[in-house]
Amino acid sequence: MKNVILFSLLLAFTVSSQAQTTDKKWGAALGLGTYGSVNYGGLGLMPELYLSRYLSPKFDLMLKSDLGVFNSKATSGIDLADILLNLRFNLSDESKNFRPYLFAGPGFLADNVTSGMNFDLGLGAKYYFNPNTALYFDAGYLSGIDAKRGAVSVRDNLWKATIGMEFDFGKTKDTDMDGVSDKKDKCPNTPSGVAVDAKGCPLDTDGDGVADYLDDCPTVAGLASLKGCPDKDKDGIADKDDACPDVAGLASLKGCPDTDGDGITDKDDKCPDTPKGWKVDAVGCPIDTDKDGVPDAIDECPTVSGTKETKGCPAKPAVITTEAIKELTPDQVVIQKVKVTPVHFISDKSYLTDYSKGVLDKLIKTLNSDKDFKVNMYGHTDSQGSDNYNIKLSQERIDSVVKHLESKGISKDRIIHQKALGKAKPIASNNTPEGRLQNRRVEFEIFKMK
Repeated sequence: MKNVILFSLLLAFTVSSQAQTTDKKWGAALGLGTYGSVNYGGLGLMPELYLSRYLSPKFDLMLKSDLGVFNSKATSGIDLADILLNLRFNLSDESKNFRPYLFAGPGFLADNVTSGMNFDLGLGAKYYFNPNTALYFDAGYLSGIDAKRGAVSVRDNLWKATIGMEFDFGKTKDTDMDGVSDKKDKCPNTPSGVAVDAKGCPLDTDGDGVADYLDDCPTVAGLASLKGCPDKDKDGIADKDDACPDVAGLASLKGCPDTDGDGITDKDDKCPDTPKGWKVDAVGCPIDTDKDGVPDAIDECPTVSGTKETKGCPAKPAVITTEAIKELTPDQVVIQKVKVTPVHFISDKSYLTDYSKGVLDKLIKTLNSDKDFKVNMYGHTDSQGSDNYNIKLSQERIDSVVKHLESKGISKDRIIHQKALGKAKPIASNNTPEGRLQNRRVEFEIFKMK
C-alpha cells in the first residue's frame, strides 16, 4: 500500500499535459470545517489544505491534508491528522462559474492511539468569482483505522464538512497576449489590443465575417469587400457612403445614377435626356451661351443670338445697297449686278467668326465663277461708341474681309471701292440686340465693268 501512495504522489507532481484549468496548471486551497465520529459522536474543527493539478476536463488530482481538533469529553487537542490523495471528478466544464464535483482516494491517518492507511469519499462544489479564485464547499466520509481501546478493537469512522477558498495559478502561453491561452485560442495571431471572444478570435458583433476592429459598420452585417458595410443596391458603394442607397449608381457621383451621362445625378438633373457629349450647366441642361434657345453643342454661332432655322446664327438681312454703283467713275458702265449676303460681327470686334467665314465662302465662289466680277465694300457699326471710333472700327472690319479674300486667292485689284460708314446707315433699330447685330456688317456689291 505504501508503494501505491508513493506512486500516486509522484503522478500528481509530474503530470504537465493539463492544468488546474486549461489556462492555470495548479490550484491551492485553504479551508475550515467540522467533523464528527460516526460511531461515538462529538464534534471538532478540521482545518484543511490541498494542492491540486488538472489532469483532464473531468479529472483533477489532489494532495490533501486534514487536521482534526476534537473537542469531546473523551479527548481534547489534536485528535488526528490525515494525508489523502484524491481524484476529483468534475461534473461540469470549466466554462461554468458553478462546478460541482465528486472526490475519493486513499490516505494515511494518524490519531491519538495509532496510525494506518485509510480512504475518503464525498461530494462538493466550487463557485468561481474570477478565473483564478473560487469558493468551495464539500462534505464527505473518512474511514477510520483499527485501534485498541483497552481490550476492545475499534474502528472510528468520521464525517466531515468543509468550506474554503481555492486559488488557481500557473503560467500559460498566450502568444498574441489576448488573454486566451494558446491551447484555447482559435485565432492565435490576433493583433495586439483587439477585443476577442472566449475562443481568442476577434469580436464580430454583427456576425458578417468581418472582425469589429476591421469593420466600418460593426453593428450591421455587410460585405467583406466593403469593410463590413452593407450595399442594398449592389453598386459597390457602401450604404453609409451612398447618396442614393436604394438605386445603383456611380462611384464618381456618390452612388447616384446618371442616365444621360452628363455628370449630373438623375435626382438633380432638370434635363435628364441631354444627348451624350453635350456640355451642361449645374442643373444638367445644355449650355446656351447666347440664350437664343439653340444649345452651344449645335449652335454654329454660340456667342451671337440667332434662330433655330439658321442653326443659332443671325438671320441674313436681305438689304443690298446701290452705294457702290454711285461711286463708279463716268467711264465705268455697270452691265451686271449680283446680290451678295453681308457678313456680321460681334459687338466692338473686327475679327471674322467661323460663321462669317462661311458667308464669305459664298462670295469667293461667286467671284471665282467669273473673273470679270469686281467688288465694292461698305463697313458699318451699331450706335454704340463715338463717331470717330465707329468709322475706324468699320474700316477694320473691311480690312479683315479683304485680308481673308486675299488668303483665298482673290486679287486685291478686284476690290474696286472701300468705304467706312460707321454708324451712319443703320438697317435696323439700335434699341435691341438683334437690331444692333444686323447693323454691325460689311456689305458687298459685285458687278462687271465695261
